[in-house]
Amino acid sequence: MTTTLVTGGLGFIGSAMVRRLVRETQDHVVVLDAQTYAASPEAVAECAGSGRYRLEPGDIRDAARVRAVFETHRPDRVLHLAAETHVDRSIDGPRAFVDTNINGTYTLLQAARAHYEQMTGDARARFRFLHVSTDEVYGSLGPDDPAFNETAPYDPRSPYAASKAAADHLARAWCETFGLPVIVSNCSNNYGPWQHPEKLIPHMIARGADALSLPVYGQGANVRDWLHVDDHAEALQLILDRARPGQSFCIGGGAERTNLQVVEAICAILDARKPGGAPHADRIAFVTDRPGHDFRYAMDYTALRRALGWSPRRRFEDGLKATVDWYLAHEAWWRALLARTGGTRRLGLGTPAAGEGT
Repeated sequence: MTTTLVTGGLGFIGSAMVRRLVRETQDHVVVLDAQTYAASPEAVAECAGSGRYRLEPGDIRDAARVRAVFETHRPDRVLHLAAETHVDRSIDGPRAFVDTNINGTYTLLQAARAHYEQMTGDARARFRFLHVSTDEVYGSLGPDDPAFNETAPYDPRSPYAASKAAADHLARAWCETFGLPVIVSNCSNNYGPWQHPEKLIPHMIARGADALSLPVYGQGANVRDWLHVDDHAEALQLILDRARPGQSFCIGGGAERTNLQVVEAICAILDARKPGGAPHADRIAFVTDRPGHDFRYAMDYTALRRALGWSPRRRFEDGLKATVDWYLAHEAWWRALLARTGGTRRLGLGTPAAGEGT
């Protein structure tokens, strides 16, 4: 039986990947997760009864804990998703992003390297380390620029993006220098069930459900390429199963929309689902933009399609409707999460978080 270690498996993308592995494979799935504010054990509750799921609480920055997990479970492959991910939080408190995304990735790579160097034969030949990253490492596109691909130069512009860029470079260096069989993927903006309501789409659904204002940065002209989390999970499984060490892949949804278009689409869906609050678009409020807000991201997934036959399955319009319906049906979950994590207050103003200093 293959053992797959998933770091950050209680997070949004991580939990989608864990659910997919348990449903679609016979893998024994081990989750290493620090159980921070962004963790949702409920998102993998269906996996607990499978007999092939194990949660190992722990922080990827803790070298002794990471080594113990490797020694106990002897994973055949590692899917590295543990990260601090919210740009606004990185503006207010960059230290956690440096500590987790850079130092944590280093610690994990070192443990994986030690584990790999002890492997022999077929087990060694099959071992893979898939490092999952973001389109934000490439910086900002102009309105007419071609989409990012695997040869795009790095140009991170936020503390979050810079920390992920550094982690990408570490992962590639461990492949080239130490022979660790690393693969790197960079994805566009994800959406779907179980995403923390600090992110744009669930944030707007949650505020719209309560008839609150819908704050949109600047004039809402910033463009993102939207990828359903289940499409992303399918791509990651293919890469993990079939890609060669040293390869990298861009994963996109082929669904560029301005932030305002996304919010207006959510409003239209809410008008149909909650007509008592219609028109929800009347509550859109343009607010001061966040510092260094990248204008546009878009990902060219041609290489992934040609190499592994992957393309996104879900139309954005269909996926968005299903996502709104999911959040409306799971209010108890996201309300409890918001109550634990400070509600829907504005972040990303550059106000130092506790312990950050100036």
